[in-house]
Amino acid sequence: MDSALAQPAASAAATPRPLAIANWLLAVAAMVFLMVVVGGITRLTESGLSITEWNPISGAIPPLTHEQWQHAFDLYKQTPEFREINGPAGMDLAQYKFIFFWEWIHRLIGRLIGVVFALPLVWFAVRRSIPRGYGWKLVALLLLGGSQGLLGWYMVMSGLVDRTDVSHFRLSAHLLLALFIMAALIWTALDLKFLAKTGENGPSRLTRPSILTGTILFVQLLLGAWVAGLNAGYVANDWPLMQGKLVPDGIDWALGAGWAFTHDPFLVHFLHRWWACVVVAALVIFARKVKLVDRLASKAIHIAFGTQILLGIATVMSGMNIILAVCHQAVGALVVASVTWGANSLGRSR
Repeated sequence: MDSALAQPAASAAATPRPLAIANWLLAVAAMVFLMVVVGGITRLTESGLSITEWNPISGAIPPLTHEQWQHAFDLYKQTPEFREINGPAGMDLAQYKFIFFWEWIHRLIGRLIGVVFALPLVWFAVRRSIPRGYGWKLVALLLLGGSQGLLGWYMVMSGLVDRTDVSHFRLSAHLLLALFIMAALIWTALDLKFLAKTGENGPSRLTRPSILTGTILFVQLLLGAWVAGLNAGYVANDWPLMQGKLVPDGIDWALGAGWAFTHDPFLVHFLHRWWACVVVAALVIFARKVKLVDRLASKAIHIAFGTQILLGIATVMSGMNIILAVCHQAVGALVVASVTWGANSLGRSR
């Protein structure tokens, strides 16, 4: 009798739970979105170099005593950012605690994402609740999350020795990987929701329109990250012209076009501003295709990029108001999420 009772229990425990896993992945995607927003605040408040050590476990606990705070501050005083910028400006311990807070929160959210992803993954695996074909995908997402932490520290390292800020190349890699992870979480969750709804284990596929639109959007996201890393948003506060001209005078071609395209804040700002027109055109066409198979996803794309355009203009004309700038980065992540949704729906219809 005991074995007869145990067999149904084991069978129930091994039942795939695609809907539960999909909801869990969407919750993790929401946490990644939050981390992107806090990362924007960290960048805009110049807080990213405030913590000069990488302690994945013990670093979760902030300084608790005055001596510990002073030790952290003393380490920060050794950085070029403090010696050349914040030190001469008279930064004290209280001001240091402010920038420390944002970097610590940013890292804490990263740690929480790791825990919130890893523990349920083990649980679902032990219960044999992961549908066929999704185990390796979930492990790949876990590895991507771990690499994001390493990449974040690699980015911070670039500003601790010879620079007063982090490399804009490493900054863009860190941001783009976070957005890719968020998109991958959403895509996998949507596939699992389809499986839960229909019983068909058929993941969606990328279509040519999705790849083309994604590539155009990727360029804009890359330029946006460079704008942030080079503080290029501050070079002009008028729109649609820059300093009253279509092409600003400040572009420095002396070191060659290659250097200017990747390092000159005037040119990077100019490119980010006008490549947005290409992005809008691509998203309008893409959303029209998506509308044929998923009207709600199409509406989400239109709302996201429409809001993003208005926020981008407002951010520039406000002189980089921090609230508007953070909202601009946040809605940029929502554009990625909505395009991912549309691409998944379009791929399924094909």
